[in-house]
Amino acid sequence: MGSISNPENEQNIIKTKPQGIQFIEYTGNSTLSYKTHQSIVLVITFLAYASYHAARKTTSIIKSSLDPQSQSSNDTLQSISLLSWLLGSGWAPFNGANGTGLLGDLDLAFLFVYAIGMFFSGHIGDRMNLRVFLTIGMVGTGLFTSLFGVGYWANIHFFYYYLVVQMLAGLFQSTGWPSVVAVVGNWFGKSKRGLIMGIWNAHTSIGNISGSLIASYFLKYGWGWSMVVPGLMITIVGLLVFLFLPVDPESVGVDKDGDGDGDKPVEKIGAEVTKPLLSSKANIQKEKESPVGFIEAWKIPGVAPFAFCLFFAKLVAYTFLYWLPFYISHTAIDGEYLSDVAAGNLSTLFDVGGVVGGILAGHISDRLNARAITAASFMYCAIPALYFYRNYGHVSMTINIILMLITGMFVNGPYALITTAVSTDLGTHRSLRGNSRALATVTAIIDGTGSIGAAIGPLLTGYISTRSWSAVFTMLMVAAFVAGLFLTRLVVAEIASKWEDSRRGSISIRRSPLVEV
Repeated sequence: MGSISNPENEQNIIKTKPQGIQFIEYTGNSTLSYKTHQSIVLVITFLAYASYHAARKTTSIIKSSLDPQSQSSNDTLQSISLLSWLLGSGWAPFNGANGTGLLGDLDLAFLFVYAIGMFFSGHIGDRMNLRVFLTIGMVGTGLFTSLFGVGYWANIHFFYYYLVVQMLAGLFQSTGWPSVVAVVGNWFGKSKRGLIMGIWNAHTSIGNISGSLIASYFLKYGWGWSMVVPGLMITIVGLLVFLFLPVDPESVGVDKDGDGDGDKPVEKIGAEVTKPLLSSKANIQKEKESPVGFIEAWKIPGVAPFAFCLFFAKLVAYTFLYWLPFYISHTAIDGEYLSDVAAGNLSTLFDVGGVVGGILAGHISDRLNARAITAASFMYCAIPALYFYRNYGHVSMTINIILMLITGMFVNGPYALITTAVSTDLGTHRSLRGNSRALATVTAIIDGTGSIGAAIGPLLTGYISTRSWSAVFTMLMVAAFVAGLFLTRLVVAEIASKWEDSRRGSISIRRSPLVEV
């Protein structure tokens, strides 16, 4: 541990250090180590973003309760749905003839505001305390997620109430991703970043799974509970973030002499480090770093191709996030239709496959040192996976489960890779000359662009599904193909680079005097 020579710096650290960390150090009568802080960061940010996704997943679970009418062509099921509608099931105004379209409008409103808010969140996140910013976002998300559920007990049937609540929930949700990626990026270097962040990114799928299970469980008590409980959960986790999350090593006064994998911290990638980072000179240099501008961040090599790739990758991923439970409940599997609860539980397997895909994509990209090749390969493999799931997923429950796992792996793998390791790599690109004030902005640009696609996918699905689910899957396959195409130039560059490295290695071996021994 390095000492803090400047009393003024010591006072500033005490002011910025989270109260929970101060309490732990006071009761233990010792300062926490760098690795302990890293562990706290991984756990807290994991819980934080898992709770974001748990709150986000709830609307997909309650869709069938709001609009029980079937999209199937099965005459018997249509008769049952018509009878249910006549008896008053569902929730006005979503149980009318245009109920599915209205649900698609809610998805669009949420995701569009989320995408726009993402760009501003990254800009703000690089300019204020990320711990406070993240806490505000989580508490706000919990409030408006719960207010959506309050409509159940308040007997609210006014569409614009739910529309406004969803828009505000989307705005507060946009604070999450740029913040957690920036915090993790502040604590971990580049070595094994793909694997570490691939495992850490399981919070997305864990959040979706827990959100689905919790919402499905409380659905039997009324769909309002399926919204309020996850809303309360994210609020509680938000308080944990405020009490325990260390934003960066400087804020808690620990030495950044290494992150355990032989790397210098991410803030100093590309910069020469010759003196202790907690020296007054280093602090002055840190203070002089100015946040990277929005346009300047777009110009970082690789940001635009990956951003547009993510546009189509998230279009596919979020269509599954918002519509998979609905699709399962309205598609006969081995001749039988599942209940809303059973469909919600089964849909979690898509996210289980996503966990595997995220870890696998991160590990492969680390081993190959080729992010673009890995992401593009996964996107192209998602095309046959989508085809087989649509055309053969109904044959039996076993086949449905296997194909859902495979589809989740190939769809969520590149999505996870781009939003974590790739975003952090580009946010610390050598062109920034060691400036650390770009992580949240770059992350926001990439994920914000992707979130626009995430808004369009569920919206189109809401209308296209009324005619044909096969058309929906065709749209998803085309989107996956286009996502891969956007990385073509980067893939070619990576292949050329590896070919050149291989050729140079071969020449070096032939010329080495050790070969003659």
